[in-house]
Amino acid sequence: MKSLLTVRDLKIEFSVGGSWRPAVRDVSFSIVAGETLGLVGESGSGKSVTSLAMLRLLPPQARISGAIEFEGQSLLAMDAETMRQLRGSAIAMIFQEPMTALNPVMRVGEQVAEAVLAHPGDANVPKAEAWRRAIDALNEVGLVDAERRARDYPHQLSGGMRQRVMIAMAIVNRPRLLIADEPTTALDVTIQAQILELLNQLRQKHGLAMLFISHDLAVVSQISDRVAVMYAGQIVETGVAREVFRAAAHPYTRGLLHSVPTLRTNRGEPLRTIEGSVPALAAEMPGCSFEPRCGYRIETCAIVPPPLVEISAGHFARCPVVAGKM
Repeated sequence: MKSLLTVRDLKIEFSVGGSWRPAVRDVSFSIVAGETLGLVGESGSGKSVTSLAMLRLLPPQARISGAIEFEGQSLLAMDAETMRQLRGSAIAMIFQEPMTALNPVMRVGEQVAEAVLAHPGDANVPKAEAWRRAIDALNEVGLVDAERRARDYPHQLSGGMRQRVMIAMAIVNRPRLLIADEPTTALDVTIQAQILELLNQLRQKHGLAMLFISHDLAVVSQISDRVAVMYAGQIVETGVAREVFRAAAHPYTRGLLHSVPTLRTNRGEPLRTIEGSVPALAAEMPGCSFEPRCGYRIETCAIVPPPLVEISAGHFARCPVVAGKM
């Protein structure tokens, strides 16, 4: 099946202390129509930066190289106005924190309607029609008493309601690709499950492709067809979600899986952790970036950057030691 989105050899650099330092390196993945790719990793691993680069929302101080193609068109080569029209129509994004992403002095219905007015299509849309579409979108995402709630301000809504408004803003123009950046992080478990179910329903109903970004492996496992695990700006493991979770190959992926609380940890068994922390942006890492924290490391890991090695069909990991290919 032809890819809807293709990212190849993406590199994103920021100026640190007068020199350019990579925040994202050699990132490649693709998404086909109707598929969900889960992008998972600790805070600071480069997940959100990658998604912002796709929509060209990074500050001017960032430097991007590589290729990002949507339906065969280069997003990096696209002129500013064409890119602006693409955002919110063909490609939409749900941002991390709805309380800061929503305008606090605009009624939520007006904010959803604004997305319609900003992308009128072939003809200008009357404000009354934009408002009707906004109400329809709020109803579609399950906001109770949508017509009345549309006249509320963000602070008058609960966290789950605000998240539904953000999703309504994202889907009101029927995008083909939805980028969901930590859409359930600030929600309790019950509301989190409702939002995941809603996103799954919308994907099936509209044939949405989705890039789902999270640090929570349990959440990613519920919604993703494939998964890509990021660490220090690189994808260290990727494959079909059930295969990666069943037989994780990279030590970092294994560490993330072992650190997920289970019934045994609730009964007093200590929660396993990954020692150390993600390296700073300015750190020089000639070899494997996970080497200082890895229990499998050998001498060459600190000096030789590991390639992605195929573990099984479609399952790749950036650790030849574990793969037995060194």
